[in-house]
Amino acid sequence: MGERPVDRDTVSEIQEFMFREALALDERRFRDWLAMLTDDIRYEAPLRVIREGLAVWDLSPTSRIFDDDRQTLEVRIQRLETDFAWAEQPPSQTRHFVTNVLVDPGDNPDEYKVHSNCFIYRSRGTSPTPSLYSLSRKDVVRRTEDGWRLARRWAAFDQALINAHNLSILI
Repeated sequence: MGERPVDRDTVSEIQEFMFREALALDERRFRDWLAMLTDDIRYEAPLRVIREGLAVWDLSPTSRIFDDDRQTLEVRIQRLETDFAWAEQPPSQTRHFVTNVLVDPGDNPDEYKVHSNCFIYRSRGTSPTPSLYSLSRKDVVRRTEDGWRLARRWAAFDQALINAHNLSILI
């Protein structure tokens, strides 16, 4: 791949950060999760499209399922903390499985590009049918004075049709 290698200690720290971030989401500790983000976070998921033949792209270059910054993520969390998050009544129970974590140097000295696969199991209330999401994630993780922080999350769903009434969970 031509990238200079990242030392094992840094890779291990970043992998643990990714696992702890997923755990915060699964335990619905959304304020803890927000604390793991940088102030300039970009959090986006492009829309997958089905195209005929040998399409040049299968992810929309412009359409997004969501495209959030720090402010919009904070609003989403505030809403989840109220009785008015109808999409989360009853609350979703999620389990994030983060695998194949690869770490490469980033564009800036204290940043690292992190590629991972994420599988999310989501159940709601007494419904016997869970929602399953498979994603490819490309993150930027930054070392700060306060520890590791997520500076960018780009996540592409593998499926074009999301099997849920809403997508109110965090990925």
